[in-house]
Amino acid sequence: MADLMRLLLRVSEKAANVARVCRQEAPLFQLLVQEKTGEDKNKKFVQDFKTLADVVIQEMIRHDVAAQFPEMAGFIHGEESNKFENGLGECVTVTVCGTEEETAKLLATVLDGHHTAASLLARAIHQDPETLEANTDGLTVPLRPSELGIWIDPIDATSQYIEGREEVLEEGRLSPSGLHCALVLIGVYLRGTGEPVMGVINQPFYHKDPAGGRWRGKQYWGVSCGSVNVCSVSRPDDGAGKPSVVLSSSEKQAVKEALSSLCGPDRLMYASGAGYKLLCVIQGLANAYVLSEGSTFKWDSCAPHALLRALGGGVVDLTKSLQSDCGAQDQKTELTYHQPSSERKGADHWANHGGLVAYRDNSHLRSIIGALKGKL
Repeated sequence: MADLMRLLLRVSEKAANVARVCRQEAPLFQLLVQEKTGEDKNKKFVQDFKTLADVVIQEMIRHDVAAQFPEMAGFIHGEESNKFENGLGECVTVTVCGTEEETAKLLATVLDGHHTAASLLARAIHQDPETLEANTDGLTVPLRPSELGIWIDPIDATSQYIEGREEVLEEGRLSPSGLHCALVLIGVYLRGTGEPVMGVINQPFYHKDPAGGRWRGKQYWGVSCGSVNVCSVSRPDDGAGKPSVVLSSSEKQAVKEALSSLCGPDRLMYASGAGYKLLCVIQGLANAYVLSEGSTFKWDSCAPHALLRALGGGVVDLTKSLQSDCGAQDQKTELTYHQPSSERKGADHWANHGGLVAYRDNSHLRSIIGALKGKL
């Protein structure tokens, strides 16, 4: 499992490199955007974009993991379809080929013959990142790759990635929007139970070098399996007192009012991107993230969920928690990742339909569920 974690950290950094390459030149970036339509469209947004960067990252991770752990090949799932339509109306299946040259040739067909752009992407896909700092030596988890599945969100908060606003992150403070909200999320779950057991979050646009203008990222990782709970983030001391909660600005007014009464209006915060809001809870910038809509998916929550479990928290289904008589958190309310909804179509198969609450401290979870009972 230490080998798997090292691999996931490496491919997440390769993914971050692809994301950064795609933003280096605006004319190049314009080539990479295609609007999602039909059943793959996230209903929450008027315009929801699928970028070639998304597809390339997803297929690169799938390729690299399957190469080292072939028993996982059929259980590596992602947000995106790997079918991409070029300007000539041709449908191209995007895959990672055996060599950089072959991958560049395939990508050139997607990019209508823009060979320079295709070569740039292919180089990022096939290039190993620099040495990673994460210390996973001695990580022992009693699991076999044949027991595991993977969820990939290649670029979470795509709208923030496309818009590309460069905000300066202040240490210890939540920043509501900007490029830093775009994350690469790789979550590992147990095929039998759906429990999230391992997660990697890569923040490709964490810091911009003022001198050279180059971006560098930051990685976060965690493992939670049985008695093993290890996380790259220190467990913050939540302490007593009222929780702080991060929300979407589009959250229902009834939820905002109920939580404002519980926390105080100055302890409600707003941010873009489901992954980034979950990361804010992991980092201790907020005590909880509440979402009443079913607008997130398994690929959004799997990786952060594993880190939160490693820190003593979790992610529960809000609707089930409000209906439960057993308290806010139990095995029936915690999100799982192995079974689709048979009643839905397309991407909605894998939506977190009941909304969610992400938390680090059970007492905060109970007070939030108590405040929302009867309000939704």
